[in-house]
Amino acid sequence: MGFDRNTVIGFVLIAVLMGLMVYISDKDSAATAAQQKRIADSIALTLPKIDTVKARLDSIQFATAKKQEAGALFQQAGAEQLTTIENSVVKITFTNKGAQPKTVELKKYSLDGKPVILQAGDFNKISYGINSGNNQVAQTSDLSFVTNPVVVNADSSQTISFTIKDSSGKEITHQYTLHPDNYLVDFSIIMNGADRLVTDNTLKLLWQVETTQAEKDVVYEKGQLQIGQIEDGKYDFEKTIKGDGDKIFEKPVDFLSVKQQFFITAIADKDKFQNGEVKWSVPADSGKVLMQSTADFRVSLPVGSSVTLPLQLYYGPSDFHVLNKYGNGMSEIVPYGSGPFAFVKYINRYLLLPVFDYIKDRVVSMGVVILLLTLLIRLITSPILYKSYVSGAKMKALKPEIDRLKEKHGEDKQAFSMDQMKLWKSAGVSPLGGCLPAVLQIPIFMSLYYFFQSNIALRGQSFLWVKDLAAYDSIAKLPFNVPFYGDHVSLFTLTAVATSLLISIYSMNMTMQDNSNPAMKYMPFIFPIFLLGIFNKLPAALTWYYTISNSITLILQIVIQKYIIDHDKILAQIEANKKKPVKQSKWQERLQEAQESSKKLQDAKKNPNKK
Repeated sequence: MGFDRNTVIGFVLIAVLMGLMVYISDKDSAATAAQQKRIADSIALTLPKIDTVKARLDSIQFATAKKQEAGALFQQAGAEQLTTIENSVVKITFTNKGAQPKTVELKKYSLDGKPVILQAGDFNKISYGINSGNNQVAQTSDLSFVTNPVVVNADSSQTISFTIKDSSGKEITHQYTLHPDNYLVDFSIIMNGADRLVTDNTLKLLWQVETTQAEKDVVYEKGQLQIGQIEDGKYDFEKTIKGDGDKIFEKPVDFLSVKQQFFITAIADKDKFQNGEVKWSVPADSGKVLMQSTADFRVSLPVGSSVTLPLQLYYGPSDFHVLNKYGNGMSEIVPYGSGPFAFVKYINRYLLLPVFDYIKDRVVSMGVVILLLTLLIRLITSPILYKSYVSGAKMKALKPEIDRLKEKHGEDKQAFSMDQMKLWKSAGVSPLGGCLPAVLQIPIFMSLYYFFQSNIALRGQSFLWVKDLAAYDSIAKLPFNVPFYGDHVSLFTLTAVATSLLISIYSMNMTMQDNSNPAMKYMPFIFPIFLLGIFNKLPAALTWYYTISNSITLILQIVIQKYIIDHDKILAQIEANKKKPVKQSKWQERLQEAQESSKKLQDAKKNPNKK
């Protein structure tokens, strides 16, 4: 359909009108804004100036006054008092403000030459609301308790307690006991007059944790963050790398934990938390604060005036040996296997870990420990690999006949596939012979992947040029960030990728590959290049293991193919198998029938007039 002169003029007029309307609208908006600014300036001149700093201080003072008013009936101590108790592994400083831990230092672990600080800062909090009188509720974190002297018990454990009470006889005691060589703290909340302090025998407990950097690579450490819990007798966790999130607990919870790469902060109730909710926030920048989490629990108290709530706090390493001895399920926090590979955690706990510990106790260098462990694993799996290499040798021996079948059938893929299957059967070769052993090795591969990422014994251990086997090894820092690769060069990553590439090229040359397909020429390079981006961020222990494992695989392939496998014997065996009657299974018979039916159908379509 064409446009006549009147239509064109109409469109032009509409465009002019629309432009004029926009211009007038913008002009009116600007005039209105100017008028509003004049009015606002005029009002501002008549009103007194507000000091925003003073207003903020007044707001803080008002909130503080309200808190003091809520807890006014309790006899509170004056200035903040700090008390420290420690054993051989942990040092905890308590404050009487809220009668709670203020800072926690792990004495056996360091970052940049300083002890790891697992808790510090005002965000960290343990608190709950109590009926303070006059229809008011006070938070215990706002109350100043009286600090009692530290008591050394008969078993060398240390107990510190804080007390607060009012004139009516209501009294609260927070009691903490730290045992020798132990990261677990027994925490008891003891109430006299509990029926008046809380409503409906239910305590609403608040637990806040700020997780800060404890490892060299803060980005990788953020990727290892987890919120874990045993709910209704089952362990579950949430990875928090996606950012802010929350989780509601509708069933009883034994404990809630915040796990970094190698360290854990946890709270447990021996009588189980009734239900609750946890929320977390992950900052977008790469600062030292990794995550802030806030948990609210409902705790059912026994009926009566005098009650004791038995809690526990854990500040320590993500170490299976340490956590397992507590017998409360916290050993599940150590990520030795998850998701579809959750079953490999049993391989790690009861097979790899004992062997690793046995070697570690007798060898000084952790890099050599990994080397010996890898050699032992490859020795155990060598019979499986040998069958795979024999199958590959048979496939290579059949390659000339396979090539002749390709020439014979040309573009007829269906006919080629049928004859190839017959050849394999007559020669006694299984096309899955080389794949099945590789599949059987996947559980071992995945268990080692989890094991070397999660074993805290590797943290801070040096080897060759590597300063920390639990972090990536960097031999050069790039002045820019390469997408999918990073901003550093890991030497063990390069050796792991190089050995993977050599294995791929060697395997392609030793087996029958379809060289007529251009894409197949590049297949050996795709996977190693893909690994380059993944491995560069992984701990050096993993890339060192892959380097050893790949080197052993390459050496075994060359030795077995050139010096162990008798190719003439394999050819003779293939020829002998061809002369034997082929016994097909029912599945093979059905497969062959399906292939023949498909071929007949294709022939019928190509020659519709042929009967």
